[in-house]
Formats: sequence, structure tokens, C-alpha cells
Amino acid sequence: MEALTARVTVDEHGTVTGWSDGAEWLLGYPAEEIVGRPAALLLAERPVPRDDPPPAGLPRWHGTLVLLHRSGRRLAVRVLAHHRTGEDGSRDWLLVSAVAGTARPEDDTLMRRGLMQSPSCATSVYDTDLRYRRSSRAAQRALGLSEEELRGLRMTDVIPTPVSEVVERRMRLALETGEPQYVENHARAPGEAREHAWSVHLYRVEDPDDGRVLGVAATGHDVTDQYWARKRLQLIAAASSRIGSTLDVTHTAQELADVAVPDLADFLSVDLLTSFEEGQEEAVAAGSSLALRRVAHQSVLPGVPEAVLALGEVDEYPEGSPPVESLRSGRALLREVSVAALPEWVVGDALRTARIRDFGFHSVMAVPLSARGTTLGVAVLARHRRPDPFQQDDLVLAEELAARAAVCIDNARRYTRARGTAVTLQRSLLPQRLPEQSAVEVASRYLPAGARAGVGGDWFDVIPLSGARVALVVGDVVGHGIHASATMGRLRTAVRTLADIDLPPDELLTHLDDLVARLATEEASEDGETAGDVGATCLYAVYDPVSRRCALARAGHPPPALVLPDGTVELLDLPAGPPLGLGGLPFEAVECELPEGSVLALYTDGLLDTRSRRAGAAGDPDDGVSRLCRSLARPAGSLDALCDTVLGGMLPQRPADDVALLVARTRGLDASRVAIWDVEPDPAAVAETRKNVIARLEAWGLTDASFVTELIVSELVTNAIRHAEPPVQLRLIHDRALICEVSDASSTAPHMRRARTYDEGGRGLLLVAQLTERWGTRPGTKGGKTIWAEQSV
Repeated sequence: MEALTARVTVDEHGTVTGWSDGAEWLLGYPAEEIVGRPAALLLAERPVPRDDPPPAGLPRWHGTLVLLHRSGRRLAVRVLAHHRTGEDGSRDWLLVSAVAGTARPEDDTLMRRGLMQSPSCATSVYDTDLRYRRSSRAAQRALGLSEEELRGLRMTDVIPTPVSEVVERRMRLALETGEPQYVENHARAPGEAREHAWSVHLYRVEDPDDGRVLGVAATGHDVTDQYWARKRLQLIAAASSRIGSTLDVTHTAQELADVAVPDLADFLSVDLLTSFEEGQEEAVAAGSSLALRRVAHQSVLPGVPEAVLALGEVDEYPEGSPPVESLRSGRALLREVSVAALPEWVVGDALRTARIRDFGFHSVMAVPLSARGTTLGVAVLARHRRPDPFQQDDLVLAEELAARAAVCIDNARRYTRARGTAVTLQRSLLPQRLPEQSAVEVASRYLPAGARAGVGGDWFDVIPLSGARVALVVGDVVGHGIHASATMGRLRTAVRTLADIDLPPDELLTHLDDLVARLATEEASEDGETAGDVGATCLYAVYDPVSRRCALARAGHPPPALVLPDGTVELLDLPAGPPLGLGGLPFEAVECELPEGSVLALYTDGLLDTRSRRAGAAGDPDDGVSRLCRSLARPAGSLDALCDTVLGGMLPQRPADDVALLVARTRGLDASRVAIWDVEPDPAAVAETRKNVIARLEAWGLTDASFVTELIVSELVTNAIRHAEPPVQLRLIHDRALICEVSDASSTAPHMRRARTYDEGGRGLLLVAQLTERWGTRPGTKGGKTIWAEQSV
């Protein structure tokens, strides 16, 4: 008769849910007659006390039951029962019994051959059906069953786990091929108090006389010590490579939890002191509870159901709790817990009591997270699925992992603090709001770099100039951090100062280049190193709404993109120019006409190559430019929407470098709001000029400004005729302000001085300064100069 195993499954309510062919052969019931009915119907008599089925909390039971055959016969059956927990948390019983499991004559031969071919260790021999026939005492102790109780069962009947299924497949392979097999596994055998690691050798057993295959032998060597030594080294190696991959506190804490679960603990939580978040670095005081915030946790169970706190929540841990004791003492500690003997600090806490009861927590370690003399928080590790408690070696390993994580968390904390300072400085140095002016409609965006790169030195600016013109600036300082932000602030201030004296773009960049070179030299002299640590790129453009022309120059910066009113996108062909700080190399300006309604896009290089940098490759500017042009060509309801469209198309994730984007839609000043007169170099022409100005102001409806404007025009035109060279030209511009400009061929700039009591002259420019909002002088476009004055209207 072929050996069979009777296998029956029973749910927690005592209902039969599974019935094998072996069970039908043993008791006579077909599956359709018994499945779904109470298992108690199979009992012929109640078991004697020592053979009672196990309480629900026990993992396994074995003994003899008197069962009732379908024919009415009574059978004494040896039963092995396993209490199982499914992946979904449901529990049931698996009952197995060997059918025809009596000893056979060849069993002694099997055992002798098995022992002859193996050293003294936990040895079992199996027949060709892979059923136990003989076992050594060491194997019987490990399995928790006698040889008689094992005989006729398969390994998967005694240990119904995936590990046993792997071993059985290897046994079958050894049996069929005759080639020895080797398996390593780590599990808790039913007869052991804790998990062991086993090195298992499998080989075929043959009859020495006729070569007949008798079965297969398994020899198991306990290699638990070696296994855990190797496991600890692997965990430490994993911690070195996986913990601290980012400079983010929460992510680093989660990496610690992910490394330790499930190899060391079934559940791990990381809680940080709330004082840590506030930047306080004071010692943990004794005698009171501690407020801790949950920043990470992990579990062997999906969804981390054991957690009392959700991520981000704060809880007060009472005095005497493992986290508080560990933080107070500064040392790791190990505690055993159970529902029968709840610790004093848990008593009265219904939620924690329920967690201990529901999940069966039995062993806990609390390890402080400290780095550089600062206490950051605590990691709590617990076991509930793994039956063996934490050992002292586990505590040492947990301390090693926590120490590595604490340093990384502290690095992240320090970086976050420094980054916050740099971001605050960076944003304070950028325009808080763009100035009002009529030349262009503008919108802007600034995005700091991701965590690893740190804050950079990208900036943008919009600077109103005389004559209703406007300057558009975008720049990028080399490097990241507070130093780059501070340098950016100095350069932005310098650009605004140089723009205030109306330097053309190429000359402005030349002065800025000298400044950057001086900054590099100064820093090199302070550090004792060679110059070159300070560098920057810049694009400077000046747009005139009267002429609709734009003058641009760049210093090593990406060229601007132009979106024409018909939607066509092109890059303006500007000479690249050297980056700022090299010194001695020229910059060249280009002037072009921009149709009204054109959009000019100025940006930093972080917008072009972020994807390539994130992928670990060098940035591809051509690919970035193509994507930028496509993004700019997409329809957008406003310039703000256009900025969002560009950033969305170029930066699907957080940028690897700072990004500054400035877009400006050009406006044109209607010719009717501009008046130009050529003035004869004769003092008598001043009266005629005043008359023309008064007439134009009346046409514009600005008669209230006539008196002041007449005085300004008289002074500026008279000075040009007396002290400058012809030709002399007067221009009035009616914009947000009333602008009066007088141009001449002389390059000598006037300056304001205070006239003494009896001086006949010297009061003209002082009078102009008193009567206007602002005034100044700028170089002429074809030589000479222009003196201008603005008054509010």
C-alpha cells in the first residue's frame, strides 16, 4: 500500500475546512460529507487530560485521539496539530497523521547506511516517498517528536513552512540524480526554544549489496552562531550603504527602520525629541515625561498596524518607559514584556495594552540616538512574530545601527538648518516684488536646488531706467550655499548701481567683471590660495518702449529665448562673452528690434539640464534648449501661467540646480505720447522751446505741470546751449511720469553744486533736483550725453 498522509484543516470555530485523500482513506468520509461540519463529530470519545487538544495560544500539539470511522469503528490515531496564521492574519489548525506509518525491516538498513555516511549530528532518513523512517536523538529533540511519532510523516507535515518545501524539493533531486544537495535555512524547529540556522546535507541512501535505492538521508549541522555573525556583518554593511543616502531627517530615520526590519526586529519606531525640531541642544532632564515626535516606523506586517502613533504625531512618554529610560541614561536597554506582567508605565494606557495583547509583543530594545554630544531621539525595536527574545548581541548590533543613523540624522539636521539660513538669505536678496513700469509686463520664478546641491547663487532683477526704459537681468554665481548667496547679493547690488548710471550692457558687464575679479582676489588673499574661487555668469538687457529696440550682452550665460507675437520661438544670437571674473576680455552688445507683444525669456542654466544631471549624466544643453522652446510655444493665459508651463515641462521633479526664470512681454509707447524738438544753439531759441512744450502739455491734458516743466526745460536747454555742443535736442515723454530729456554732443557730464550767496549761477541743477522726482545723466546712443528729469503727474 502506498503511504498516505491524512491532512485536515479546521478553522477557529471548530469547523472542518479541508479534507485530503489520506483523511478519506483513514476515516472513510469523502470530502463532500465532512467539509463544513463540526470537527467534534469525528471524536469517538473525549481525550484524556494529558492528550487534550492545545489551547488557542500554543503553536503545536501532538497526541493520540480516538476517532470515529464512517463505518462506526473506533480508531486510535496519532495526530500532529499545527496552529497556523495566514498572511491575512486569519488562523486555523492543520492536523496531520501518517497512514500506514509502522516500522519496516529496511528501516534499520536505512538508518545504518545514513549514519555510516554522515557525522554525528541531527540525522533523519526518509524512504523513497520522502517519509520519515528513522531519526537520531538530536533530530528528535529538534523536532520535538519521538521517532515513532515521526514515522510515516513528511517534513512538510511536521514543519509546514516554505523552508520545508525547499528541503523536500532538494531531497527529491538527490533521490533522483544521486547527487548530494546542500541547503541552508534559518527557522525555529518545533522542539526548539528559539530560531536556529541549519546547514543541511542531503544524499541518497543505497543498499550496499544490490545497489537498490532505499531513500534519502538528511544531516543537519547547527550553524546559528556563524549565521548571526554573518547576518550582523550584512546588516552593518547595509546600514553603511543605505542609511544617509539623502540629507533629509525623516528619510534617514526611515532608512534605519527599513534596514533593521525584518532582519533584526519585527517592529521599529524612530521618535525624535520635539526640542530637536526647535534647534535646542540641551541635555534631557530627569524626573518628567518627554515629548517625542514619530518620524519613522516599519513592521513585518503590511501597514504597520502595531504603531500607536501616526507619522508626525507627538506623544508624551511617561517616566519609566523604555524610551525615556534610554534617553535619561544615554544607554541602550533591553526589556521583556507580556500581557500577564505589564510594565508599570503601560498600566492605565489602554491603547498600548491592547497593542501588546493583540500582537503578542514580548521583547523590546530602546536605543538612544546621539551624535556629537547631542541627544536627538530614540529608536525602539520590538519582536512579536519571532518567538525568541532579543539577546545581548542584538543589543550591541542595534547600538551600532543607531550610532550610524544618528550621525546621518545629525548631518541632515545641520544641513537643513544651514540650508534654511541660505534660503532665507537668498530670498531676502532677490526682489520681493517687481517694480511697476510701463515698458514690459513681467513674471518670474525662483526655485532653489534640491537637498544635495544646496542653495545656489541664481538671481534676477527688473530695474526701471530713465526714458521709460527698463533693464532685465539674470545671473548665476558659481557654487552653492551661504557664500554663493552672499556673493549673489553683492553682484545684484553692483548691477543696480551700475544700471543707475545708465551704462550700456557691454560696459556694465565690463565693470561687473572687474568687481568679480577683485572679489576673487580678496578671498584668495584671506584664504592664502590662488584667485578663482568666485565666478559668475550674467545676461543684461535694456529695452526701450519708445524705439521698441533692445540692447543685450551676456557673460558666459545661456542666450535668451524670444517668443514672437505669432508664436514663433527662437534664441537670440548673442556673442557668448567670457564668464565674469576672468578679466581683460571684451564683451559685445547686440541691439535688435522687438515687435510689441514679444516675450523675452531669461533663465539660468539649471533650467536646461536638470533631467540629465538627475540621471547622473552630463547635461545636454541642446536637448534642454529644444524642450525650452517647445514649452514657451505652448499657449498660456498669462505670463505667470507661462512660467508654470515652462517649469512643469522642464522640471518634472525637484531641480538639481537653482533655477531662475524671468519672462517679459514688451509694450510699445504710442508715438502720440512722445514729442521731440531740435533746438537751435541760440539762447533766443529757449523761449520758442518753452512755447512748444506748453502747447504739448495742453494737448496731453497736463496743464497743471506746465509751470514746473517750463522751469526744467528752460534750465536744461539753456545749460546745453551755453556749456555743451550742438546739436541739441529736447524730448518729452508722457508715461507713468512726465520725462524731460535734453541731449547734446558734449560728453562732459554736469554736476550739481551749491551756489554761494553772491554767485550769479550754479543754482539751476539744484532747482531741477528740488522740483523733480529724480534726475540724472546718461551717455548718448551716438556719443554725447542726455540729461533727464522725471516728475510725477
